[in-house]
Amino acid sequence: MATESVLHPSLIVPIGHVEPVPRRIRGMIDGRVVFDTRRALYVWERQAYPQFCIPVKDLVDGVLVDDGHTGQLGPGPAHRHTLQVGPEVREGAAWVWGEGAPGPLHGTVRFEWEALESWFEEDEPVFVHPRSPYSRVDALRSSSSVRVELDGVVLADAPYCVKLFETGLPTRYYLDRTHIDWTRLRRSDTVTQCPYKGTTSSYWSFDSGTTSYEDIAWMYDFPTVPAHGIAGMTAFYNEHVDLYVDDALLPRPTGRTGVTAK
Repeated sequence: MATESVLHPSLIVPIGHVEPVPRRIRGMIDGRVVFDTRRALYVWERQAYPQFCIPVKDLVDGVLVDDGHTGQLGPGPAHRHTLQVGPEVREGAAWVWGEGAPGPLHGTVRFEWEALESWFEEDEPVFVHPRSPYSRVDALRSSSSVRVELDGVVLADAPYCVKLFETGLPTRYYLDRTHIDWTRLRRSDTVTQCPYKGTTSSYWSFDSGTTSYEDIAWMYDFPTVPAHGIAGMTAFYNEHVDLYVDDALLPRPTGRTGVTAK
């Protein structure tokens, strides 16, 4: 399963910044609760989004074993640990903050995201990485018409849309299925995850006869609660199509690839 790699530079947060997480945070492996805390901390090891740091005392069914390796993370040095949860062993899965790290981090552990099978904020799953408290997603109904063309072929023509405003990304235009020419599109096996929107249910590609445009459209059947307004609707990458909003052609954003010639 692929993940979306786009960062959300909504606010330039300094590396090493630490602040409380006002939500219950849990992590699980094979149905076992590794940790359960209401005292987690955000720590910015990079500027775009934070990591969760969990008090070691709030481990439930997880055991940490120091593997003798010290590394320099964003805010300071930390000791690498192996995580044991029942019969499961995840080597190098955790970093425990040591001397030299900011004071609030002492006695906390930062897990590698992929080392756990599932993460939860309160009772909602979190994908890819923690959501930044300074990023947001707004899905707003709009009377703007949207037409999507590629190589002179009309792929969609909708009298209205839902505009998705996501911090740091181009506006996306989600269209009802009835306004898309599905005879022109080819479904792919691609699946991506986004911490702000959830897991995609499907992607589609377009073959013009001379060029294959891979994964230019996607859908979330069951998005996260903040993005529920796009459920069951389809959006096209502005970067790869000619997108007309109220009959005005939008300039294509740059920075995403994926178009391959036949």
